Amino acid sequence: MRVKVAATSVNLSDWEGLRGSPAYARLGGLRYPARRTLGSDSAGVVGEAVTGFRPGDEVYGDNLALMGGFAEYALAPESALVHKPAQLTFAEASTIPQAGAIALQGTERASSGSRVLINGAGGGSGSFAIQLAKRLGAHVTGVNNAAKQDFMRSMGADDVIDYRRDDFTRTTRPYNLVLDLVAHRSVFAYRRALASGGRYRCVGGSVPALLRVLTVGSVVGRLAGRSIGVLTVKEGPAHFEPLADLCVAAEVRIHIDRTFTLDEVPTVLAHVGEGRALGKVVVTPNVAS
Repeated sequence: MRVKVAATSVNLSDWEGLRGSPAYARLGGLRYPARRTLGSDSAGVVGEAVTGFRPGDEVYGDNLALMGGFAEYALAPESALVHKPAQLTFAEASTIPQAGAIALQGTERASSGSRVLINGAGGGSGSFAIQLAKRLGAHVTGVNNAAKQDFMRSMGADDVIDYRRDDFTRTTRPYNLVLDLVAHRSVFAYRRALASGGRYRCVGGSVPALLRVLTVGSVVGRLAGRSIGVLTVKEGPAHFEPLADLCVAAEVRIHIDRTFTLDEVPTVLAHVGEGRALGKVVVTPNVAS
């Protein structure tokens, strides 16, 4: 169905799709990424009657299959969208689908008193993950560059690490759960970072690191009494709406770093891809409603 786009948040996957790197961003293409118009996490207004929506309905969702959110209009399968909560702006709603699903599923094993580390905690998924782990009673450590230390603390992180200065895998107090949004180390380093019975899950990162986790991570982890693997993120409204409910209830905070227009998409993609965004950034069409 056709949706008039009101806002689309930027994910690291958009930057990867633009550059065609890491290699998995080229899926569907060979020498170049298959998709030409990026942007998957969109919010907007339904333009035509379909089974579950009427023209004028306000919706949002993760249109990962078709993308195209960096535009005035986009096509999306009905199953990818859900009615937008009235309490959230279009920009706020657009920040939730992909980042929220990753954060919810990546922190679901956090518990009271557990030690949780989030690598890449200063971005969209990471800032949600900090708050979700804290809600579950965990002691949370956030890892990112030096410019994001204060931001991670403002999201609730108990401890922060500058990855350019310190290696979180060489800790004297291992973690019960590690959510790695930018994996690039060896599985033996990840094993070292985990307490006995601990769990490591990555989503995103370098191809070599992901392949190592996929091929030998489970064996290395099992032999050491730990669990090492890739987080297989479930998609669809059922997997991000719980976060929207928490945002509506003011139990989780949405942080929008900056809002850009369509003309500024190249700038915003670089802003996210170079690791400068605090939380989420959003693109809004530069045309009158």
